[in-house]
Amino acid sequence: MSGSRCQTLYPFSGERHRQGLRFAAGELITVLQVPDGGWWEGQKEDGLRGWFPASYVQLLEQKPRKAVPQTGEDTLNGHLPPGWQSYMSPQGRRYYVNTFTNETTWERPSSVPGTPKSPVSQKSSTANGYHISGTPVHQLDSGHMSLRKASGDPQSPGSPAAPRRQSKESSLTINCVTFPHPDVMPEQQLLKPSEWSYCDYFWADKKDSQGNNTVSGFEILLQKQLKGKQMQKEMAEFVRERIKIEEEYAKNLSKLSQNSLAAQEEGTLGEAWAQLKKSLADEAEVHLKFSSKLQSEVEKPLLNFRENFKKDMKKCDHHIADLRKHLASRYAAVEKARKALTERQKDLEMKTQQLEVKLSNKTEEEIKKARRKSTQAGDDLMRCVDLYNQAQSKWFEEMVTTTLELERLEVERVEMIRQHLCQYTQLRHETDMFNQSTVELVDQLLRKVDPAKDRELWVKEHKTGDIRPVDMEI
Repeated sequence: MSGSRCQTLYPFSGERHRQGLRFAAGELITVLQVPDGGWWEGQKEDGLRGWFPASYVQLLEQKPRKAVPQTGEDTLNGHLPPGWQSYMSPQGRRYYVNTFTNETTWERPSSVPGTPKSPVSQKSSTANGYHISGTPVHQLDSGHMSLRKASGDPQSPGSPAAPRRQSKESSLTINCVTFPHPDVMPEQQLLKPSEWSYCDYFWADKKDSQGNNTVSGFEILLQKQLKGKQMQKEMAEFVRERIKIEEEYAKNLSKLSQNSLAAQEEGTLGEAWAQLKKSLADEAEVHLKFSSKLQSEVEKPLLNFRENFKKDMKKCDHHIADLRKHLASRYAAVEKARKALTERQKDLEMKTQQLEVKLSNKTEEEIKKARRKSTQAGDDLMRCVDLYNQAQSKWFEEMVTTTLELERLEVERVEMIRQHLCQYTQLRHETDMFNQSTVELVDQLLRKVDPAKDRELWVKEHKTGDIRPVDMEI
């Protein structure tokens, strides 16, 4: 796909990536790299390069090229019927276009009446977990030509003579998301095979703790982030209380060092007593400095990072819930169109049976009318399925990019807190002149902090499903 051209669908500020490419809607970009993870590298027409979410752009389709007749195809087998022309799809497959009726077919048309032709199908492929449209589209000068999505049968979905499929369904739909059927599921490669990443394990839904309602995998991830934000707030409050204790302790030590008790003691014993009182003042100064550094080097950075974390969380909200609702509405439209097709086919079969019993011109006209309605219902079903697949593909891409962003924010949050807690223990070492061993265990545990291992254990416990959605099939 490197070298392909794409057009931006929405404006992108570039702030979500350290080397983000800023652009407005409608700009043209040349794709340079397409790695796993949902981020592409590209170059704008003004020469600027950077990274951007794949879901923000649409690949520009290649123009179909006119097929050159080959010996043994159009030459030896005779010319094409009047009005037919041969073209080559971007995938290198030959198809035919009737310039009079805008009809398209994969099969070479014949001049013999009644020869069935399979319409050009609109296929969808998957690369690195993303659905990429591969539709061969041909534009005629006289107007727009619509391509009908075909099943594996020669007739359209509305034809009553189309043979029924005997094999098992290749997919099943759960809560409006289409997954591959377990019996025919191919081997699935993880998007991030080297670690337990969020983007590979939260595609399905899960029952809540009471077992009454269903919670989406993304909602579970979002709840984890919100919990992390709350934990960070509580850590900052804890440090604030620690600062108050140090300030109060330093104040009491300083006050005690100025007490006049036993001030009249004389001689060498009096000198030793005075030195003891002075040591209290020195200790008070050490604890006062400790509280000041805790405030500037631990508490304040924690609060500032929390504010930035809240802003990043808002940026991550790509309306996944709204996309899921949109997907549910598209699924409902598919089911409605499927039901309408079934009714049209039953009506057509009934009228066909009536014609067999009694021949009449009226019945023949009714059959033609019923056949047209059945074909239209089949086309409507295909259109609804295409819209559903587009909605699911959009939801899929937003899920990948958003979960990766949530994962990045979680790693940054854990590392930031770990660093500042290490700073806390360092300051405590400098302050604790009498017993440094009180924080050695804390130091050991902080050195063992492993965000990757924590994520793996958390994902194992909370994952909702590792099977990625696939396109619905008819």
